[in-house]
Amino acid sequence: MSSNIVIAIDGPAGAGKSTIARNLAISLNLKYLDTGAMYRAIALYVLHKDIDPQDKDCVKSVLKKVNLDIKTKSNGNNLVFLNNQEITDEIRQPEVSKAVSYIAENFAVREFLVEMQRKIGRDGAVLDGRDIGTRIFPNADFKFYLTASIEERTQRRLCDLLKEGYNTTYNEVKQELLRRDEIDQNRTYSPLRMAEDAILLDTTNMTQKEVLSKLLERVEGHE
Repeated sequence: MSSNIVIAIDGPAGAGKSTIARNLAISLNLKYLDTGAMYRAIALYVLHKDIDPQDKDCVKSVLKKVNLDIKTKSNGNNLVFLNNQEITDEIRQPEVSKAVSYIAENFAVREFLVEMQRKIGRDGAVLDGRDIGTRIFPNADFKFYLTASIEERTQRRLCDLLKEGYNTTYNEVKQELLRRDEIDQNRTYSPLRMAEDAILLDTTNMTQKEVLSKLLERVEGHE
């Protein structure tokens, strides 16, 4: 397998993108980049500065003070650093999840991050996000779009949050996912949509192992 192939994995929140993308990268000996973590990092910074994430001009004004660095652990996970401080766990807090869709619809933020994402991925990587196959790498070697029913996505996200010690309910998680879907799909810049040449995979009734196997079959079948 070539070390410079680019694989784009897009889809809504809770579809299992990050886990599958990370495991796919490990299987293919490629870098992995969770682009959503980059938006979360900026959301965290904005919240720490007591800035309204919906105030596009204020958010834009602080971007010049943001220094992001993404490193990869031996297990494939990304370590996220904001201004030399590791924030990998902090960016998964529920309040960051609520703010990140507003950050992601900010044109200035997307332009700020797009070149960084391309630089990291251009020599070969598996990237997951909302607009990898449509905006970041429209000429990616492989494009996948993962989705699942809202019930399945809610259950997955709920399990993750409970494991991390957050106190929440099924209905709260479901409403948050629906809210994020609405914002992601209807934003002006780089809305969530499946690339015309992407392979659609509904993971509702599939295990992580089954999803990974499907993707590997597609990629390795084109060697």
